This record gives sequence, C-alpha cells and structure tokens, in this order.
Amino acid sequence: MIPELGHFALILALCMALVLATVPLLGTYTRTQSWVALARPLAWAQFLFLALAFATLMHAFLVDDFSVLYVANHGNTQLPEIYKISAVWGAHEGSLLLWALILGGWTMAVSLFARNLPDEVLARVLAVMGMVSIGFLSFLLFTSNPFERVFPVPVEGGELNPLLQDPGLAIHPPMLYMGYVGMSVAFAFAIAALLGGRLDAAWARWSRPWTLVAWVFLTIGIVLGSWWAYAELGWGGWWFWDPVENASLMPWLAGTALVHSLAVTEKRGAFKRWTVLLALLGFSLSLLGTFLVRSGVLTSVHAFASDPERGLFILLFLLLVIGGSLLLYAVRAPGISRGGGFATVSRESLLLGNNVLLVLMTALVLIGTLAPLLYDAMGWGKISVGFPWFNSMLVTFMPLMVVLMGIGPLTRWKQQDPNELLRRLRLALALSVAAGIAAAVPLLGDNWSLGLALGLSVWLVSTLLTGLFLRLRGKGGLRALAADLSARGGRSYYGMWVAHLGVAFFILGITVATQFDIEKDQRMSPGQSFELAGYRLQFDGVVEAQGPNYAAQRGTIRVFRDSKQIAVLHPEKRVYQVQRKPMTEAGVDPGFMRDIYVSLGEPLPNGDWSLRLYYKPLVRWIWFGGLLIGAGGLLAASDPRYRLRHRRTASEGDALAAGGRA
Repeated sequence: MIPELGHFALILALCMALVLATVPLLGTYTRTQSWVALARPLAWAQFLFLALAFATLMHAFLVDDFSVLYVANHGNTQLPEIYKISAVWGAHEGSLLLWALILGGWTMAVSLFARNLPDEVLARVLAVMGMVSIGFLSFLLFTSNPFERVFPVPVEGGELNPLLQDPGLAIHPPMLYMGYVGMSVAFAFAIAALLGGRLDAAWARWSRPWTLVAWVFLTIGIVLGSWWAYAELGWGGWWFWDPVENASLMPWLAGTALVHSLAVTEKRGAFKRWTVLLALLGFSLSLLGTFLVRSGVLTSVHAFASDPERGLFILLFLLLVIGGSLLLYAVRAPGISRGGGFATVSRESLLLGNNVLLVLMTALVLIGTLAPLLYDAMGWGKISVGFPWFNSMLVTFMPLMVVLMGIGPLTRWKQQDPNELLRRLRLALALSVAAGIAAAVPLLGDNWSLGLALGLSVWLVSTLLTGLFLRLRGKGGLRALAADLSARGGRSYYGMWVAHLGVAFFILGITVATQFDIEKDQRMSPGQSFELAGYRLQFDGVVEAQGPNYAAQRGTIRVFRDSKQIAVLHPEKRVYQVQRKPMTEAGVDPGFMRDIYVSLGEPLPNGDWSLRLYYKPLVRWIWFGGLLIGAGGLLAASDPRYRLRHRRTASEGDALAAGGRA
C-alpha cells in the first residue's frame, strides 16, 4: 500500500461526510425519500474509506516505511509488532485518524443496527454524525495529515514513546475513544430530535442503548488507563487527577447523569429538556478533552501534541458545536413539553438529585482542571489544584450520592408512600450503621474513613438485596431470576444492580487502598530482607538484561509468607535504544485482597540499590468495581425492549412529517 492511497481515501471519506451531512437531511424536509435513503450507503462508504486509510498507515508501520514522516517519527525497526500496531495511534496524527475511524464505525453501526428507527429520524441522526465527521476529517487533512512524506528518507525511525510501549496501551486508547466518540451518538440523537421537533419516550428508547454502550466503553477505557498508570509509571498510584485523566472523567460523569435521565424520559416522559442538555454537555466535554490533549495548553504524560495552531482549530470547532447546538436548543426548547409530574418522594426526585450531584461534580472537576490554565493565561500568577481539592469534592458529594443510589431503586415512580419506603429501608439502614460503627470505633483516633466507606458499601449492597428480594418474592427463586432476565425490562434492572454493586466495591477499594497502604523507601544489599505487612521481601540483586529494543537492569525480589515463597518479582530500569530516557517497570504480585508492588530506584555504592516497596490492600477492588460498573451498563443495553422493531402508527407518522416541515 502506498501512502498516497491513504491520503486519497481520507479525501473520499470527507466527500462522503459532506454528502451525508446535507443530502439526507434535506430529504427529510423536502420529503424526498430517495435522498433520505442515501444515509445508510453513505455511512458505509465513509467507514470503508476510513478503514482503508487506517490500514494504509498500519501497513506503513509494519513494513517500516520511513518515507512517511509520521512513521519516521514514531516507528522503529526494532519495535515489537504489537507496538508497531499501537504506534499507529501513539501520537497526534495517528490517534486523530483512529478517532475518525471510530466515528465512522459508530456512524455505520447506527445505520446498520438501528433498524427500529423511522427512516427520517435515522437520516437526521446520521446527518449530524456526518457533520461531526466533517470537522475531524478537515482537521486531519489540513493540519494533521498522517501521510505526509519526508525526504531524504531516514534509515531508522524515532521510536514510539517508551511510556506507551505497554500491552495496556494497545487497547486503552481504542476503548477510551470508543467512549469519547460514542458520546457523539447521544449528541446526534438529541440534535435529530430537536430538528424533528419530537422529544418523547420513543426518542429516549432509541437513544438509550447507544448511550449505554458508549458509556460502557468510556468506563472500561478509564479503568484500563488507571491500571496502566499503576503498572507502568512506577509510582504505585492509580489516579493522579492529571488534567488529561480529568478530561476523560468529565464526559463519564455527564454520561452517567445522561443514562439515568434517559431512563426517566423513557419511563415517565419527564426530564426532556434536562436530558437533551446532558447529551449536548457529554459530547461537548469529549471535544474539550480533545482540545486539552492536543492544543499544548497543558503538560501531561497523556498529552499528544503541543501545537497552538491545531489547538485553535479544535477550539473553533468546539465553539461551533457548543454554540450551534445551544442555539438550536434555545429555539426548540419552548416547544418541549414538561412531561409527567411527580411527587417530592418519588423515584424521579431521587434520580434528579443524583443528576444534580453528578453535574455539580463535573463542574468542580472542570474548574479544578481549567483554573491553573486560566490563571496563567490571564497573568494572575501560578496556582496548583491537586489532590486536596478533588478529594474533598469526592468526600463531600459521594456519600450523599450513594445514599440516594440505595433509596432510588426501592422507590416507586411518580409517588411513594414515605412510611412504606422507611419499612423497606430499615434493615439496610441498621446494617450499614452497625457496620460503619464497628469499623470506625477502633480507628476514632486514627482514621474514620473506613467506617464511612464500609457503612456506605453495606448500605448499597443491602438495599440492592432488599430490592432483589422484593422483585422475586413469591415468583420461584432462581428460575424466576432467569425468566426475569429474559423479560422486557429485566436486564435494565439487573444491569443497574450489577453496576451499583460495582460502586460498592469501588468505594471500599479506593478507601482501603488510599488510607491503609504501606510505602517504604529502602536501601537494600543483595541477600538482604525486609518485612512488609507480614511478608518478607528478599532482594537477590540486579543483573543486566536485553529486551527487543531496550537494555534493562533487572532486579529479583523473592516474596515469602510464613517462610514459604509465594512470588518472585522482577522490577526493571529500562533505557530504550533511541529515546535514552530511563523508564521504570514495576514488579507486582497481584492478589484480590492485596498487591505487593516493588520498583527499582537508583544504584548505590557497594552494589546496593534503593527500592520502593508498597503494600496495597484491596487495590484490585477499584478496577474490579469499575469492570462491574461497565458490565452492568452492557447488561442494561442488551435489554430485549431495545431490539423491538418500531411500529409506526398514523399519529407518529404525522408527528414525523410535521417535524420534517418544522
């Protein structure tokens, strides 16, 4: 494959996006069915051209075609093949191509699997996604062409950033981008509904599974990123409140609010305006994250580029998307009905409360992320917003949110008798208070956070079990559970159940791993041992080792428990052949209840080494909880009601026609 083929494929993909964004949309207004019908084949064609461009760039990496500037900068003949593949998205131009490919993939998926949508609605959704594609493809072609040639052709490449030469980075960016870009589907459904003048339960039912799947990908992407940082950076931390980490967290928080708000709109027809705003907010925050990563306004191990010209392009695109969507919302919002009413004590009220908390947390993360940039840009001096700000935010809002999460599923829609609700909650309340006190009393002089975390987790689990008991009572036990899973609406309930259980694991994991970990910086000689949390770590020394494209100093640490060897760890200090910056590779003995984590420091006189030794209790519960949250979202998205074909009634047809002429 020649690079020019990839460049030509990008041009054709842009042409398809231009037609997709205009012709089918015009067809919905002129009632020209043949134009409307073009939406599907145009979406497929755009994706095929993007796939061809991506395959061309991947081929250039695999054959070490250093005549392509991007390959010359980030490829190398000594790179293992897996990293040649991940190098395709390891820097700015290639990652942007991956973004465009995934956007094209989402567009094709909607055209392929959304058979339950009326043709006019599908055409509007695909047209909006085509408009988004125009922005990113224009950015690629005019400022970030990955197929640009270089002459003379270098003999060797510049190598992929050593930080990114990790198996986790082969799947973390695609997963994260699937979530980032997937938020464009929720955005497209919202804009399509505003254009068509139709915001009802059917719209929410069409939009919710796509939003759930995008949210699941974003969840898994964040979990993988946290695990990668823990395993690769050698600091023993799992989240650093890095601006780029925050850039992925903000759309996740907004997406979480959106998923719950769509449930209310689908079930009760309420929260319509709020739901649309959340859809616009989620995708806008995804674009903001793109701006932060690629503009050069911040420094981060995750940042891809530092080109202000590129940053200006994305900023203008961000302003166009936000401004245009809010203008459309302002025009259409007065015509959106308020939907069903509800009492103060109702499931709707509790979901609204959680939505407000999630949006408030999103706003605080945004302020904490942008405040240092704003202060610097305005010449007000330098400020740092770090762990104290963000952690105090979590401690303030998370308990209240978890309390509402426990009450919500046990509360009726529209109106709930408070006395009946209290009867349902009394056992869970007693258990959680007892567990919290039992954990906190021994630590009153030290740290009460374990009591709070255990109380909240027990509260969440006990309310989930209470809800499950009430749902299955008198229906036949496990057989009823299997039947309920396959029934309409069943998987949505059990998806919620699994996701909320994941939150309980996450709360305990984050609290115990943060408050009760043990960290020791120790000077050790070969043969010397050190006691750590009941384990004996024996340092056997450091030897030279050769990797495929790096030289390493590899340590050996034997881990003993009760005189029995249970693990051998091999932390490394690596120096890569091209980029000579030393890198740390931690040695980890993983366990469900704890990790033993060791990283090499610096060599000292007489053959000694400085080592950093960690005992991390329950740290795996953080990622296990995150995976459960993602699994719950996936289970909810698979609910049978989302696969029911749409039966257009005469009144719906009239509404769509009216929307098309609006």
